[in-house]
Amino acid sequence: MKRALRFVSNVHRQLSNYKHLSRWPRKSLLLWALAVFVVPTVQAHPHSWVDMKTYIEGKDGMITGFKMEWSFDAMTSAYMLDGEDVSFENEQETFRKISASVLENMKYEHYFTYFYDGDNPIKYKVAHSEKLTRDRAKLVLSFELPLSKPKPVTRDSLRLLIFEPSYYVDMAWKSANDVVLSAELARQCQLEMIEPNPTSEQMSYAMSLPTDADPDNALGQLFTQTVKIHCAGIPAA
Repeated sequence: MKRALRFVSNVHRQLSNYKHLSRWPRKSLLLWALAVFVVPTVQAHPHSWVDMKTYIEGKDGMITGFKMEWSFDAMTSAYMLDGEDVSFENEQETFRKISASVLENMKYEHYFTYFYDGDNPIKYKVAHSEKLTRDRAKLVLSFELPLSKPKPVTRDSLRLLIFEPSYYVDMAWKSANDVVLSAELARQCQLEMIEPNPTSEQMSYAMSLPTDADPDNALGQLFTQTVKIHCAGIPAA
């Protein structure tokens, strides 16, 4: 299915009957709705979260790409491994196959990553160096996402958002410290994280959607964080 959860498609399940979810407002961890995963024989976990860390790469006043670390909640992690061979001797090969499948599927969703200069989207090359690891009960996907060409920094027009458009999955940075500039870029740039601020009407709309509603691909941006990149023209000495 060409939907938000393409990155768990490697478990080869049919997914349907989703509900929308959000972690807005973030401080209270309020769920505006839940995501329901339906498989042929059992209804599984009712929601899915991805906690992110993003490393902004570059030097000499040029941004070259991003390094990502996405940590899936324990229930989603278990679902991703359902039916897979995770025996001691085969786990690493299984993780390699899953991470490759996940990255291939996300390619068609722009890796859920939206980088803008003003209103102009900035293009990427194909992501690479994917790796899946365990952090206790959670799976962590890491990969690199290079820009199609280096992007010069600007004073205040660059912004980064990472979200699933219809917001079946909650993708968020837990704190401003989870977005990190390279050492070279940090000499001339600062980051500003802006929390989402949907109107009461937009929140009511999200809450009112029935379970069988068609996905609203505008919801994700309403309920996602934005990182703005502010840079001086000349790096500090």
